[in-house]
Formats: sequence, C-alpha cells, structure tokens
Amino acid sequence: MEAKIPWRKPTSVRMMENISPSGIPRPIFASSRPSPSQISMTLLTLMSSSMRTRPQSSFKYKSRTKPELYRLPQTFCKKKAEMDRLLKLEPTNRVPVRIEPGQRCYGLLTLRNLMYTMPVAFRLMPLNRARFAIRPQTGIIAPLATLTVEIVYLPSPPPAPLLPDNFPDSDDTFFLDSVVTPGAAVKEGAAFSSLESVPAEWFTAKKKQVFTDSGLRVFFVGSAVLSRLVADGDMEKVREVLEVSDPDWKAANSTDAQGQPLIHLAISRGRADLVQLILEFGAGVEARSRAGRSPLEAASAIGETLIAELLLARGASTRSSPGSTWGPLHHAAVGGHADVLRLLLLNGAAPNVAAPDGLTPLHLAAEERRRDCVAALLAAGARTDRRGGATGSTALHVAAAAGDEATARMLLDKGCAGLREARNTAGKTAYELAAEEGHAKLLGLLKLGEGLSSAARKGDGRITARAIEMGAAVDGRDGWGWTALMRAGFKGRVEVMKVLIEKGSAVDARDDEGYTALHCAVEAGQAEAVEMLVKRGADPEAKTAKGRTPVEIAASLGYVGIVRILMQGGAAQAPTPTPANPVAVEQVMERPGKDKVVKGREREARKKGNRIGNRAAAGAMGMRTVFAERPAAMAVASY
Repeated sequence: MEAKIPWRKPTSVRMMENISPSGIPRPIFASSRPSPSQISMTLLTLMSSSMRTRPQSSFKYKSRTKPELYRLPQTFCKKKAEMDRLLKLEPTNRVPVRIEPGQRCYGLLTLRNLMYTMPVAFRLMPLNRARFAIRPQTGIIAPLATLTVEIVYLPSPPPAPLLPDNFPDSDDTFFLDSVVTPGAAVKEGAAFSSLESVPAEWFTAKKKQVFTDSGLRVFFVGSAVLSRLVADGDMEKVREVLEVSDPDWKAANSTDAQGQPLIHLAISRGRADLVQLILEFGAGVEARSRAGRSPLEAASAIGETLIAELLLARGASTRSSPGSTWGPLHHAAVGGHADVLRLLLLNGAAPNVAAPDGLTPLHLAAEERRRDCVAALLAAGARTDRRGGATGSTALHVAAAAGDEATARMLLDKGCAGLREARNTAGKTAYELAAEEGHAKLLGLLKLGEGLSSAARKGDGRITARAIEMGAAVDGRDGWGWTALMRAGFKGRVEVMKVLIEKGSAVDARDDEGYTALHCAVEAGQAEAVEMLVKRGADPEAKTAKGRTPVEIAASLGYVGIVRILMQGGAAQAPTPTPANPVAVEQVMERPGKDKVVKGREREARKKGNRIGNRAAAGAMGMRTVFAERPAAMAVASY
C-alpha cells in the first residue's frame, strides 16, 4: 500500500485564506480600511503567485479530491482573466493604414485603460522603425480613459514602389508594453499625461509586472492598394479592403496613380464579377475614364455584354458622355459588337444619334463592314439619309467607297428613295465613289436614276419628291437612258409627272433615240398623260431619231383620242389611221390610261416580242417595235 503524503499548502493558497467567499480580500494591512492602491497591488501579487508552476512530486498519487478550503473562488478567477492585459485595442487589433499617392499615409488606433482606479503607462514600438512611426509612442492613460495613437507608414523614397512587399495584410510586428503606475499623476480632466512623464525603466524594472501585447496588425487600404488588387484580379482581397475602408473615403470611387477609376480597371480586364462588387460598394456608374468615357462606353467598346447589362441595370445612360466624342452605340457599332448593340437599342438607345461630326452608328458600321450591326440598326429604324463626316456622306457613300456590296444592298433595300442619287458635299454620288475606288461590282447596283425612276414608275409622289430633296437629279437617266418623267409618262402616273415638272424636269428631254416623255406616253396609249404633257408645253411636233412625231405614232397605232388631243395641242394633221385592232382602239378611247389596257399590252408584248403589241403588221415605220433594236423597251414593258 502506497504511503500517503500530506498536502502542503502552496503560498498562493495560503494567501487565499484571507479572501472572503465573495472574492473580496480581507484586511491584511496595518489599517482596517486599505486604500485602492493597496488592493490593486495585492491582486497583482496574488495573480503573479497563482501563475507560478507548482513543483511536481516524484511520487505517484492516487486520485483524491482537494479539500474545498483550497479551491479558488469563481469571482476571483474571472477577475484574474480580465487582468491578463491592462489595455484594450479598439475597435480591433487590426489597424487600417490608408495609402494615397502624394499624401501622408497613416491609421488610427484607440487604446482603452481597463483599470478602474489605476492609471496605466504604455509604450508602442514597431519592430521595423524605418517603415513605421508611432505618435505618441509612450504615455499614461487615466483609469477607464482612451487614447488615440497614430501609426504612420513611411514609404521608401522614389523610385522605390509606394506599396510594401506584403499587402493588404502587413507582416510587420508591433510591441505594446503596458504597466500599472499607482503613483503616476494625471492632470484632472485629462485622459493621458505628457510623454516625458513615462520613465523608460518602468517597462524594464523587475519589480513591476509589464504586460506585452504583440497582436497588433496593420492592414493597408487606400486607392493605391485597391487599384493594384483590381489590376491583379484578386476579388476576395478587394472585397476585404472595401469592407475595412471607412465609408467616408468612398473607396469604390478610387483611382490609380494615372487617374483611372477602379470600375474602368475592372472593365478593361473583362471582370464582370469585380464590376458588380465595386458597384455594390457605391461606385458611380458614370465615372469618367482618363479618355473621358463612361463605364458603359468602355464596356461597349470591348463588347462586354454582361458588364453592359450590369451597368444598365444600375441606371447607366445610353447617351454619350460630355467628355466623349462617341456614345455607347457608336462604340458597339464600330467594334462590331452586335449583341451589345442590340442590348443598347432594347434599353432605349437612339439609333440615329450623331457624333459632333455628324457620323451616326450606321456610318461607322458601314465603314467597318459590320453587317450584323448594320442590319440591327436598320431594323431599329436607323435613317439611311443622314449625312456626316468631313464630306457630308451618307452610309451608302461609305459602303460604296469601302466596296462592301452586301452592306450597300441592305442600305438600298431598307433605305429611302433617292439614296443612289444623293450627293455629298463634294458633289459625288455613291456610284462615282465606287467607280473612283475601282469597285466595278457595285456599279450595276448603284446605277444613277434607278431610285427616282422606280418611285416614278410606282406612282408614289411623296417618295419621288423626297428623292429629289435628297439630291436625286430630276432629269437623271436610268440604266436605259430614260428620265423619271419618261417612266411616269409611259406608266400614266399623272400625279408623279406633275411633281417632276414642278421640281424642274424638262418635258422635252430626249433619250438616245430621240424619244421624249410625250412619245413614251403616246406609244403606251396614256391619254391623260399625253393631255397633261401637252398642257405643260410639251412639243407635239418633236421628232424621234427616225423622224416620227407623236401624232404619227398615235395614228399608226389607232389611238384616235390621243390624235385628237395632240391636234388640239397644235400638232399637224396626221393621215387617217387604220387600226389593226379596233377593239383596242375603242378601249383606249373609252378608258384612256387605264392600267388594265396597259397591262394587256405589256403581256401581249412579252408574248410576241413587241413593246406595245402586235403592231409590226400595221407598217408603223420608224417605231421601236423589236427588242433587239431597243433593249430599253423590254425593260419598260416588263415592269
């Protein structure tokens, strides 16, 4: 049986015998009522004694229960835990130090004295004194008072980098020493004393218990840190810096050393996640870059659809920014970013918005051969007649100069009348520009007069007038040498003929075979058109290259009513016609100029190879009766 070794009370336990059950020491001093200083010193002594290591015995003991008399009261244990440190770092032990180029870089730390009755002296020292300075470095803090300490970052002089090697978390070490100073005097009403009142030996004397805290850490923030982290694409650290930064700093609107905002740095790297994060922390959606662009313009220029959608959701404007020449739509069009362009159009971007030089997104898309963008703009209502640039060109001029047949065809299909005939400030049409650049494949598509002649043939007076206002030559020739008035006369478009004559069309203009508009109207049997031309001064005695007058053509075709109109207009007497088809003559006399008669002639002409019908047997000498003699006749009759 093992021998029982008697329990020996340690010093700390023997001193505890004078502590009441409530945790308050009993008076062990000379006087019956001890001072607060004596109580504090006693507690410190007790804490030091209890922290000493109990010597281990060489004997093995069986488990036994310590007497209740030697257990420390819970209240005292709680007070001892609070006494592990004299000062508290507020708000945390991590101090944000703001780094801004050309400015003083510092952070603030608050020290709070946890002692209720005793002042506490402190000394805060960095391990790397060449990098940090502390102000104040030492001092005495009154009981339960606070003191704000400034930690200044000392960057290396240029050309060394502004940021340290490790950021935003610094690996630098700081030592905070604190000691109770019962005899220190603090001025009444002051939170701390002057620096000279703290002797250096207070933190080295063996008799005093000095508390050392090395848990203080520096965390770098500021524009220099954020711009570097955004450039590196470290999203988690960017978030951490933004969360630690003071809201009054507006860290999300920071710029780098060259003045580029964070949101533009994120956009240039195509980081939609960083853009969203920066926007969540209050970055402005209209922040201007160094080039004067808005974030939406920057995103449109590089085709970042997701970033553009994020910016639009935050209320970004689709208009051009005051410092930018082009708007978002211009940037998307010139870059060929059709998805971004459609997104902008869906969010209210104006398709006809013009830059200061007059160029629209359609001009830029046509110049860069961005056909998807051209199609999207035309579908959104982009105007093809807008002029811009130094030469006042339309988009068709631009496409013709670039030799882009597909774009030119789209513009003509969706464009307004007179687009082919439109001239720039140099007086050139798209046809002439294509010819100068040697784009022969475009010449047939851009033939002059086709647009105006097409409108005249269809009888649309509004489009005809618009085409002339756009610059179409009123007497311009189509591919067959006919003017718009000749086309309108042959089709009997009286209202269009009036518009053309009012716009200055020459009623007696001739084609290569000497035919005038009156000849064309007579040959087609358009009595109303003939009457209008005669009243507007057309020459009824005008002869073709083969010497035929309008009245002779009408007589040979049996158009008795038209012969009468011409003779009333001053034409000479013509021989009595011998109509080859009395029914056709009766139809012309009763319903002159009707589409049904003309269409019947055209269908018959296509079948028998004649322009008007089977008139060759009538012996009409000098008339254009065979397609081989007059290619234009086939073109006209086939409309």
